[in-house]
Amino acid sequence: MNDLSKPTATWLEVGEESAAQRIDNFLLRRLKGVPKSYVYRVVRSGEVRVNSGRVKPDYRLRVGDRVRVPPVRLGAKAPAAAPRPLSLKVVYEDASILAIDKPSGIAVHGGSGISHGVIESLRAARPPAELLELVHRLDRDTSGLLLVAKRRSALTALHALLREGKVEKTYIAVVAGRWRGGARVLREALHKYVTASGERRVSVHAGGKEAVTRVKPLAVRDESSLLELRLLTGRTHQIRVHLAHAGHPVLGDDKYGDYALNRALARQGVKRLFLHARRLAFDHPLEGERVRLEAPLPEDMLRFCRASFGSVIA
Repeated sequence: MNDLSKPTATWLEVGEESAAQRIDNFLLRRLKGVPKSYVYRVVRSGEVRVNSGRVKPDYRLRVGDRVRVPPVRLGAKAPAAAPRPLSLKVVYEDASILAIDKPSGIAVHGGSGISHGVIESLRAARPPAELLELVHRLDRDTSGLLLVAKRRSALTALHALLREGKVEKTYIAVVAGRWRGGARVLREALHKYVTASGERRVSVHAGGKEAVTRVKPLAVRDESSLLELRLLTGRTHQIRVHLAHAGHPVLGDDKYGDYALNRALARQGVKRLFLHARRLAFDHPLEGERVRLEAPLPEDMLRFCRASFGSVIA
């Protein structure tokens, strides 16, 4: 006899509002409270199917796709706290896109032990909004410009621009030591892996994915250097790993940095990653005109730069 109380899989049909969304993000939005690690596991194991076939976590959905969602058993637990309000400075907004100046120390989304991030707080603050989706990501400790799409068509178009390298992304970093060799391009391939403790890391590896960072020194001193960086690819932790491999880790980097130096510099106000997403430039996804955005350096980073390099940067 069948156990009628046993949970069964459900099938969902993808509508216009979810077109071009990654399958892992699609599932996370619908399986509230389920850890990201569980979602990746059921996708990779084949328990999640799209049109009766297996897919990878980065598969992008199409209108009309039928998604099999396996039954999920969650233990009883207290209701999750509502996303807390965040003080987010809006740099640019129109009917289809939104750009904010993200502070350091705030994740762009929940997961990996973090209940809520920027996107959850934005959705809570704007309940009438039909769509709010991250166009790209910033590390939790990186400050600066973050793009959010308000329309599915804008999200799809911006993702295409990113894949084609047509979004100019410029960062400012303060790194350890005297940068030598002037302007140059770092091209080491990068490989993502997970440590035994479950922490996501990236390393330079000949068999990794192509990664290209253009470096322009703005000011150079014996103790530290101020760099402008252009991302020509968008790999995880790309700037941080490229600079650490070059012998100039970003100040305050707790993953790839100089830990002894970081402890010493904490007394000088370097208490977080000194990496800032300063400028974005791209063709508007719907209107076509060029959009140029800029976020000034945060106060702590600006104070350190002025003390170390003078008035070279505003």
